[in-house]
Parts: sequence; structure tokens; C-alpha cells
Amino acid sequence: MSGRKGADVDPARSLALLWGAHGKPGRSGLTIRSIVVAAIELADAEGLEAVSMRQVAERLGAGTMSLYTHVPGKAELVDLMVDTAYGRLYDDVDAPSSRPGGWREALEFVAARNWELYRRHPWLLHVVGGRSVLGPNASLKYEAELRPLDGIGLSDLEMDAVLALILTHVEGAARVQANMAQVQRDSGMTDAEWWVINAPLLDKVMDGSRFPVASRVGQAAGQEYQALADPERAFAFGLERILDGVAVLIARRGA
Repeated sequence: MSGRKGADVDPARSLALLWGAHGKPGRSGLTIRSIVVAAIELADAEGLEAVSMRQVAERLGAGTMSLYTHVPGKAELVDLMVDTAYGRLYDDVDAPSSRPGGWREALEFVAARNWELYRRHPWLLHVVGGRSVLGPNASLKYEAELRPLDGIGLSDLEMDAVLALILTHVEGAARVQANMAQVQRDSGMTDAEWWVINAPLLDKVMDGSRFPVASRVGQAAGQEYQALADPERAFAFGLERILDGVAVLIARRGA
């Protein structure tokens, strides 16, 4: 996941910025680290769309132009924000692989940490770009999350694919949850309150003879969730099915 990339972004300069020293203050007294922390705090509070060089400068009590001496623009700033957020994911690169339950518990741990990451920083779900941030923390994250898959019978490409499958599942469930939370904030109505009002109306207009399966299953799910969906339950259920499939793949490789 990365910031917006354009023709005006110099890849070499962006990588140098990501891998450089972030604690060295400039003439203004600002550091890259302080700028990134302020930007993350702003995004956590108001969303990624609220982050601009001017808004971050105001938060720091500095002039906007002073930020540009440290960070060329918002695209690079977002990359730094993402990489910094990743750096808070694990205390140690061996944290996942040192779990006592083997590869399966390790991947459950990886999925749970990424789920929590999106809960803390939902703005990560709105970062635009199809290319990963190539910073030090993103690289450590990739290393930490691959280690539990190493040496269990999978090829390198299968290891990468398994990890991508898990992380994509986590992101999808987290996106649904974030969207539902946004709808609640915008409407001032909880999912349970919405369901109490709308479920009886849906029963009246949805013809059970025309939609027999959808009607039966939708009613059962709605009564259980008291909402249209339960992203956390979907996250847990899907993760178990994915790991079951990985176990089958490992068993085949062993055979």
C-alpha cells in the first residue's frame, strides 16, 4: 500500500527519504519524525483527506514552506506515514514466528495484528496506490510475516501468495467494518437500531416465494448479527477457512 505516485515523484529521492534519518532537526527545529507523527495524528482524528502540508504545519505551529525542506509533498508524506504505522506492528521481527503454536498460530497472530492496525488507523484503507511502500518498516513487516511460512514445504512464490491472501482478506473485512462505522457516524444510528427499523419493512417487500434462499439466509443472518453484516465474524470465519486450505497445501507438499 502506498501514497499517490505521479510523474513528479522521484523514486530515488522517495527511497532515500524513507530509509534516511528521521530524527535530525532542520533549521526550523522540525524533524521528519515529528512531521510524520503529526500527520498520523491528524489522519487518525479526521481521515486521510484532512492531511495536507498546510494542515500538518498548523498542527506543528510551523510555516508550511518549512515542511517542504524535509518532505517534498503529500505523496511522500503518506508513504512515510504508512511505513511509520507499519513500524508499530511488531515488537520484534521474530514476534510472529516465535509463537508457540507453529505456523498456524503465527499467521493468526499476523492477521490479528493487521486487523488491529486498521482499527487504529482506518485511513490506511484509503491510501491510493497499487505499489507497496518500500521503506524499512514495510520491509521488516514483510520479513516478519514470511518467516512463519519458511521451511514448512512451500515454495517462495507460494509463501508470498499465502501471505497476500491473508492480508487481502484482513483488509477486505476491515474495509467493510470501517464503512459501517462511517455510516453509523453519519446517520447517528447504530446497526442494531437500523435493523430494528428496516427488518420489518424488508419482510413486507421481499417475496419469500421469489427469493426463498436469500430470504431464509438473510433473515437468519440479520437476526444473529442485528445488522446487515458482521465484519469481525466474517474476518474470523474467513481466516480459519484460509488456514485450513494452507494446511491442505502443506500436507500435499509433504506427501
